[in-house]
Amino acid sequence: MVTGGNTTFQEFILLGLTESAGMQAVLFVVFLLIYLTTMVGNLGIMALVRVSPQLHTPMYYFLSHFSFVDACYSTTITPNMLVALLSDSKAISFAGCIVQCYIFVGFVLVECYLLAVMAYDCYVAICNPLLYVIIMSNRICIQMVIACYLIGFLGALIYTGCFLGGSLCGSNIINHFYCDINPLLKLSCSCSDNNKMVVLAFISVNGTGTVSVILISYIYILATILRMSSARNRSKAFNTCGSHLTVVSLFYGAGFFVYLQPSSSHNGQDNVASAFYTVVTPMLNPLIYSLRYKEVKGALDKLWKMFPLSSLKKLGQTTQMTWLLCAV
Repeated sequence: MVTGGNTTFQEFILLGLTESAGMQAVLFVVFLLIYLTTMVGNLGIMALVRVSPQLHTPMYYFLSHFSFVDACYSTTITPNMLVALLSDSKAISFAGCIVQCYIFVGFVLVECYLLAVMAYDCYVAICNPLLYVIIMSNRICIQMVIACYLIGFLGALIYTGCFLGGSLCGSNIINHFYCDINPLLKLSCSCSDNNKMVVLAFISVNGTGTVSVILISYIYILATILRMSSARNRSKAFNTCGSHLTVVSLFYGAGFFVYLQPSSSHNGQDNVASAFYTVVTPMLNPLIYSLRYKEVKGALDKLWKMFPLSSLKKLGQTTQMTWLLCAV
């Protein structure tokens, strides 16, 4: 529960992407298909890495966690947005809004650090291949992933802490489709300028810190690739890093556009960019990795041979007969 002026608020009102009923129906269908594709793609990557022995390597271990994070932070936003598109009520409770903001920011920070860890993994694989097994041991990989989650969710406390028990500046209307840090900062009167500067500084530290690790890693990777005498080895190295670099460009490009703009009010362009950042990007990531990595395609082919279409048809027929017998 928060207060705004002389009024006590127990909820926020999310204005969403559009007020047109016709557009809301269209957006519901579009975002539902995107969300289903996101879940199938990311859960598929996780399952494939788990059941395929040839994918039991550090790179795919990090990729499985990256897919898990994508699925989680998309689920934090999209289902609520889909319900709001079909409902006349756009309200979300104060506690629900803070929890959504905390979980979303936490997973976004985890993804930032996972991308940095994956860049370091590429660096070791290309620049120090003889020491790769020692440097990227199972214990080190597990410790890196645990550190990503700890830093992400501890950092998210700083973003959301100043809203707890706070007050609003006379309004509880959020011009957005989810509870994000920027619109909440603009509504809050309890966050002093110092607190806002701390939040901005923390965003900058996390963003620039992880980007610096990625850039430094790729500077060394590029220098090593250019020194390679074999065109085949250069091509293999570029293929190894190409998917990761594409995902980094999409993630940070959209993220910097959303969060590092001047502090003007949110508008339609910001909301479209946020939709791409929170809904579309998690769908594209598994497609990018599955299309570029030969190991993933090879694992998919092997699973397809183990469970061909005829087996799936027989399974479907067996399931249908079981349901019929149960009905009788």
